[in-house]
Amino acid sequence: MTKDSSDPPFWPDRDATEQLHCDFWIQSPSGKVLKTLTDASHGSVQIKAEENGKHVYCFSNEDSNMQTKDVSFNVHGVVYVDVNDNSGDNLESSIRKLLELVYDVKNEQNYIVVRERTHRNTAESTNSRVKYWSIIQLVVIIFNSLFQVFYLKRFFEVKSAI
Repeated sequence: MTKDSSDPPFWPDRDATEQLHCDFWIQSPSGKVLKTLTDASHGSVQIKAEENGKHVYCFSNEDSNMQTKDVSFNVHGVVYVDVNDNSGDNLESSIRKLLELVYDVKNEQNYIVVRERTHRNTAESTNSRVKYWSIIQLVVIIFNSLFQVFYLKRFFEVKSAI
């Protein structure tokens, strides 16, 4: 990561029915914590890098009762160009704008893929729960019917008193 770059929006991937939370932080190359999110289920973080080098971003699952979580995020840097610099021609600025739009489309497509996966997982989970609940209801109805038949049979039995 170089100076003057902004980073990273992140969206932890979560099922719509479950509010999954994690801790998130970004460290500079010197080890200084630049940003921290605690107990976040989703969010966006941008930093302005104050020093050159490798920045570290971490997701923590320590305070959770769940073993694993799926996390989806995008990281991108922004190259800043001096507005007052007249040395660049019109073609270069047009290419730069086009490149920025292509990155925006790519990020939007990635986000749509993540949302589709999350929606599919939620739908499959719901279908599975409905299936098991229907099976439980069927078993209860069968046992109830058998009990009623047995009970009514005993009720209408003729007992002879001799």
